[in-house]
Amino acid sequence: MPDPGRDQDPTVALQRVLATLSYLLTRSRAHERQAAEAGVTAARSDLWLLMALEDSGGISRVGDLAALLMVEPPHVTRQIGQLEAQDLVERTPDSLDRRARKVAITPHGKAVLNRLQQTSQAGLHEALAGFDDSDIAATVAVLNHLVSYARQKFTAEERQRGRGDVS
Repeated sequence: MPDPGRDQDPTVALQRVLATLSYLLTRSRAHERQAAEAGVTAARSDLWLLMALEDSGGISRVGDLAALLMVEPPHVTRQIGQLEAQDLVERTPDSLDRRARKVAITPHGKAVLNRLQQTSQAGLHEALAGFDDSDIAATVAVLNHLVSYARQKFTAEERQRGRGDVS
């Protein structure tokens, strides 16, 4: 990938860096390498679902997970079945709605997720050696803003398509 020049518009440079980083981080081999280092066999999409569950306090409804992951509920339902077979999640009754079920991350699921996160964080510490904590914090703030913007834009587009409440 070309290296952005110093006189390039900062937004253009950021877009190029984000596109390159996205490509590098989402390659199957990168996930496989990192998963092997962590001793984890779960697929990348499985780990995203586990992280979404963890971010939801360890338990969530399928529709809420689908909205967080910005996918359709049937995708999450199928994935939950696969994760349940691996003892990474379990379905639990919803105390507010007898027809509904919630999904909870199991202790084994937490352990798998923790191992992968520790491996990932170790790699980030290595990659960011020499950077100030304030520089990293500023980068986190910018990236969190972009994530929030992308989620809001997705939600607005889904509402325009008539898909109702996706948040």
